[in-house]
Amino acid sequence: MRRGLGIDLGTANTLVYLRGTGIVVDEPSVVAVEETSGKVLAVGAEAKEMIGRTPDGIKAIRPMRDGVIADFDTTREMVRYFIKKVTKSVFGFKPELIICGPFGMTEVEKRALIEVALRCGCSENSTYLIDEPMAAAMGAGLPVEDPVGSMVVDIGGGTTEVAVISLGGIAASRSLKTAGDAFDDAIETYIKKTSRIFIGERTAEDIKIAIGTAYVDDDTQEESMTIKGRDILTGLPKTIEITNFQVAEALYDPVMKIVEAVVTTLEDTPPELSADIYDHGIYLTGGGALLRGMDIMIRKNTGLPVTIADDPLDCVVNGTGKVLEDPDRFGNTLTAAKLREE
Repeated sequence: MRRGLGIDLGTANTLVYLRGTGIVVDEPSVVAVEETSGKVLAVGAEAKEMIGRTPDGIKAIRPMRDGVIADFDTTREMVRYFIKKVTKSVFGFKPELIICGPFGMTEVEKRALIEVALRCGCSENSTYLIDEPMAAAMGAGLPVEDPVGSMVVDIGGGTTEVAVISLGGIAASRSLKTAGDAFDDAIETYIKKTSRIFIGERTAEDIKIAIGTAYVDDDTQEESMTIKGRDILTGLPKTIEITNFQVAEALYDPVMKIVEAVVTTLEDTPPELSADIYDHGIYLTGGGALLRGMDIMIRKNTGLPVTIADDPLDCVVNGTGKVLEDPDRFGNTLTAAKLREE
């Protein structure tokens, strides 16, 4: 791990941790390509600016969907770009690489991640996988190697990972394809249904960030936001106001799916570990942890204390960083890359 890189290859954002330095890349998982030639025109933040605004012949692609690779070639080009961005001035040879993936990945999905690493110049002997909830718990500072139950809920862009961890292993878990992207889709659908206008995914994300909330009550102060879209009937631009109460209504179903996954995981947890979670509570990580009221919804439905981790967006990649910095202590959390069955 002397020349190690850790990659959180997320549906929404890709982060790269360089051993001895920290996070060196934090950019959207978006690639702009020329349709006819397949030539990559932009990657990351520059490509994200093109979403919904590209001319004919150019498309902005999000190659990761639901936490796994949806477009292999584009994912390879994106990862290669980020690795080269870091390594061209640091390494003269192949770095060790740790890649995060959802706990519920199939063998095919795991092999796809490994293939991406190999196509980017890494070797099979120096490529490792780590489960996202394990990395998130480590990044949140939870005592994953101790004989104590710790519960983490990592709400990313494509997946939500719920896990109870003890002694460096996952004792109970759920992985569901309901997370930040599902929140955006729910907002788009709600506005189309109630206001009869189309909005794009960037507008839906802006709404989620500005006034999005998972929980409202009689004491909640109303907030509003002006948004622009295209009228379904006339096809002309239209402006409307939307409130945080409407957004909470739009988000209710996906939020409750996450809450139900937490409750189900708790039901599957061994009694001794349940007692630990009762004492220490549940930790939220990932971008979805920043949705206002998410912690309240989980607390009200479980009766347990809920804590939003420090720097929730960086917990997963910081977890890989802990392994890179101290492999003797945390190396048992890794899975060696293997393309073929033994």
